[in-house]
Amino acid sequence: MSRRIALTFVALIAALLVVAVVPVGVAVDAKERESFRFDAISAGRQVSSAAEEYLTDHHPPTAMNAALAEAAKHHDCAAVYLPDDRLLTSAGCSATTDARARALVVTARTARDHEQTAQDGAWFLAAVPVSDDDKYSGTVVFGRSTGELDEHMTVLWVWLGLTGLAGLILGVALSLRLARWVSRPLSGLGAAAARLGDGELTVRAETSHGPAEVRALAATFNRMAERTQTLVHGHRAWVADVSHQLRTPLTALRLRLDVLAAETEGGTAAELAGALEEIGRLSRLVDGLLAVARAEGRVPRREPVDVGAVAAERVAAWEPVARERRIELEPPETVGAIGPEAVARLGAGDLEQMLDNVLANALEAVPDAGRVQMRVRRVDGRVLLQVIDNGPGMDEPAKQAAFHRFGNPDARGNGLGLAIVHRLITANGGAVRLTDTPGGGLTVELDLPSAS
Repeated sequence: MSRRIALTFVALIAALLVVAVVPVGVAVDAKERESFRFDAISAGRQVSSAAEEYLTDHHPPTAMNAALAEAAKHHDCAAVYLPDDRLLTSAGCSATTDARARALVVTARTARDHEQTAQDGAWFLAAVPVSDDDKYSGTVVFGRSTGELDEHMTVLWVWLGLTGLAGLILGVALSLRLARWVSRPLSGLGAAAARLGDGELTVRAETSHGPAEVRALAATFNRMAERTQTLVHGHRAWVADVSHQLRTPLTALRLRLDVLAAETEGGTAAELAGALEEIGRLSRLVDGLLAVARAEGRVPRREPVDVGAVAAERVAAWEPVARERRIELEPPETVGAIGPEAVARLGAGDLEQMLDNVLANALEAVPDAGRVQMRVRRVDGRVLLQVIDNGPGMDEPAKQAAFHRFGNPDARGNGLGLAIVHRLITANGGAVRLTDTPGGGLTVELDLPSAS
């Protein structure tokens, strides 16, 4: 954004300088040249007046010679031509100028009452007719060098260019400073939001710099961050308290029932065994609810995770359970040469917890001599992990309710495993899908964000 602001201001300043400086330069140049032209013609008229006294009034040539000498003194050129275009006298003129002046004299003699001008290289020439009462007596050609004027105009354009360049540099500096003043607080706010999203709940944005609107936005963000931190910490504290308050009496109750079962025989012992089984089921239910609460209250801080390695580790951990139930649990299979690209960006331990819940459900659902396998592949820049079984599968209503707590009343477990998976993968920016396995069974697809 700072680059766009700077470029916009630079373009605007450059346009303003072009619009302001160039017309000023053109106007001054035109004015100076017109003033130069007027002065040269006026000087030629003065020489023409002095020549008129000699050619028309037949006075001595003293005034004419003085005017010619004055012109030569100022490094100008002045020449007097007779009516037949012959040169009478001149001062300060070269042969080249004389050749161009003779052509101008012919034009002036034809015009009679109007001065004629021409540019001869670095000389400006003005032909002024010498006449009195429409009596043409000759022509005065006055020439003045434009070198000094050209140098003056060059210096003017250089100063205008340097002034425009200095203004442009100053505008660039000010625009960069303005852009940084506006964008730096926004960049800090964006970085703070990213850190908050990664789970750093103590991060706060700077509120002392930048425009008032940005400072107000940063203050609002800080209030939101404080509220989020309070809610998350309160939720975690509540989870810890519930975990302690529920697990402790359940454990004590189970120990007492174990003692009673050991000292009791007959039907009472069978009833106590059933009670112990229900307490175990209640303990597993409490653990599942706490796991869901932790998954909902977590803000994961993501890091690169090797999906294939984690999948192989969890398969090895669940292999004894599968072997006990006579289920074939195959090691993860990588589809295609994905190599190091099978790295997802997830919270620490989240993939292990998701796979534990998915494998537990699969091993619970698959009958004896069944099969559970994993596949890891890369699809459209993401990592897809599939857990495939050949169990009874799920119908569409069961699939739609599978990710809700206790959504499947026919589930053999506590009905919370897929809800935990859904909460964890959603918090990490991924997705979970349930599809039918070809030939029968259920396929759980974990769509994980790639670290690349």
